[in-house]
Amino acid sequence: MSEGLPAGVDEFLEDAGWGGADVEPLVGDASFRRYFRVRNGSATAMLMDAPPPHEDPGPFLHVGKWLCAHGMRAPRIYAERPTQGLVLIEDFGADRMRDWLDANPEAEERVYAHAIDALVELHRQPPGPFEPYDMSVYQREAGLFVEWYCPAMKLEVDEGGWRAAWDEVLDLLLKRQQPGVTVLRDYHAENIMLLPNGEQGLIDFQDALVGHPAYDLVSLLQDARRDVSPELERRMLDRYRSQAGAGAEFEADYARLGAQRNAKIVGIFARLWLRDGKARYLAMIPRVWEAMERDLAHPALVPVADWFAANIPAELRAAHGAGIGL
Repeated sequence: MSEGLPAGVDEFLEDAGWGGADVEPLVGDASFRRYFRVRNGSATAMLMDAPPPHEDPGPFLHVGKWLCAHGMRAPRIYAERPTQGLVLIEDFGADRMRDWLDANPEAEERVYAHAIDALVELHRQPPGPFEPYDMSVYQREAGLFVEWYCPAMKLEVDEGGWRAAWDEVLDLLLKRQQPGVTVLRDYHAENIMLLPNGEQGLIDFQDALVGHPAYDLVSLLQDARRDVSPELERRMLDRYRSQAGAGAEFEADYARLGAQRNAKIVGIFARLWLRDGKARYLAMIPRVWEAMERDLAHPALVPVADWFAANIPAELRAAHGAGIGL
């Protein structure tokens, strides 16, 4: 075995037709999953090391193959050995949408329009063979806010009222998300790759579910990691609605899922700080909080907005909106 590389990688690459290739480790944020760039002359590929029992490449392979079969731009799979956690996939390069736009801000409108059009195309496909994004999942995610953020702020809150408010807010939405669309769940500027031929590649889709078409729009347009102006958000939302034929109720569902996702993210960022010692995520909370406050202002969110008014002190909400973290 090559030093520092996954067990069995030399044999795996040989069987895949990449024997003798150079393997370069890439920096990753996941705890057990690792990525490597494989070079064989001018050809490159990506090696995923998702070692069991800590990781399972099965969901990535399942969703990726479905996306490719339905015309979406997921990485092509060159070779796989799931029992060892080894997968060789197409190399999408290093141009993440977020970083590339930092260097090319004048292209923002065009790049976001392309990302919107990709969602429109995805939603024209039949929903994939994935689990449903049902009330139990929505509630489990929203619950991260009261489980992690509220204790971090030493707040005693009405947890039963939180669940009841979300039951009321999401009930109508659940009726409208049938039969549903494939929801990638983390469709944002850090998970979209800009390819040399102008295409946009999808990554980090292994947790896909079948749910509401507004969810991935919220991920993209209320991005926790990149500023998206309300004006750009409005134009892109209008672009989606025009192409997808989404009715007036879509706006209310977009606000519902925006508030749900943003509450979840605040909870996750608090957990990353408290449990995992990753304080860098605290700096992102004001951006997420500002978007959540806009969502809470929609009439469809009255039960949740009332809960915030009764449980989260106004000065704390104002502080986050002003750009102050935990």
